[in-house]
Amino acid sequence: MRIARVIQCVDAHAEGEPSRIVVGGVLDVPGTTMLEKMRALEADDRLRPVLLFEPRGSAPLSGDIVFESAHPEADAGFVIMESSSYEGMSGTNTINTAAVLLETGVIEKVEPITELVLEAPAGLVRVRAWVTDGVVERIEFENVPSFALALDAPVEVPELGTIHVDVAYGGAFCAFVDAAALGFAIVPDEARELATLGERIRPHVSEQVAVAHPLIPALSHLSFVVFTAPPRVGGDARHATIVSPGRLDRSPTGTATSARIAVLSARGQMGDTYTAESVIDTRFVGRVVSQTRVGELDAVVPAVSGRAWITGFHQLVVDPTDPLGDGFKLGDTWGAGDVQGSLNVA
Repeated sequence: MRIARVIQCVDAHAEGEPSRIVVGGVLDVPGTTMLEKMRALEADDRLRPVLLFEPRGSAPLSGDIVFESAHPEADAGFVIMESSSYEGMSGTNTINTAAVLLETGVIEKVEPITELVLEAPAGLVRVRAWVTDGVVERIEFENVPSFALALDAPVEVPELGTIHVDVAYGGAFCAFVDAAALGFAIVPDEARELATLGERIRPHVSEQVAVAHPLIPALSHLSFVVFTAPPRVGGDARHATIVSPGRLDRSPTGTATSARIAVLSARGQMGDTYTAESVIDTRFVGRVVSQTRVGELDAVVPAVSGRAWITGFHQLVVDPTDPLGDGFKLGDTWGAGDVQGSLNVA
């Protein structure tokens, strides 16, 4: 076998949502900040299919590329690759990346609490990890400032009628939809239908609600439709976050939890903590650290905590003789209309 490239990765999941953290085999890319590096990787989008598409990856998998950070406060930086996009911030990817850096000794663990700072494309993320007997038991990240952009905004969706959404930013823009009003409880049997419906709704929200970050125009796009429903296992609400190309986040989603806290705060309904449940009954717990402003908008700084586990150590191989080595998608799992990659195996 002729090997053109070996990429060293550690896989982990945070409350069910998987990430592939790249710790070797990727040299530095242009840019000083993580946002600049993200834009460089996005412009030359060859690495993401290799990491996340089949035959090495799957639709739910995300990738995090770890870099040294030039920011004086940061211990490390990372760029977030979703299966179909790049994001400025992700809670599950932050928790997974922090867990991998700590559990593999890249950053030294200190008991009972280890504190570190990671630079994401959206800004600095302050992380606390609770460590007992050398094991990371729980990780909390202090997110970028989060804010509500639109509350109870009417959106017309063909064949569905008028729905009302809350649009908020928690590191990524989310549109919250009342799942119970549409007949859903957010349980595993509904996952496929919710994913399809979320992808139907998302472009209409983008067209009818002005989504803009006051300070970072590059992040001004709607990333997720988040269905919410009453709790089932003792939390405050259930989340079903629909991620392009049409799949349901296995965790409660850290950015969605942050954005939901911003919505509740804007309405005066936020308590001391907010516990979000996922479709598989895992949980994130959020709280408000402080009040702030983003441009002319009132905002909060949320902190969200959850658990993570390493699931594997991998050396991904790129063989130049492999006709599918650059990665591919098929519509049965990646969604209709989102098929790409070389399938010419002749």
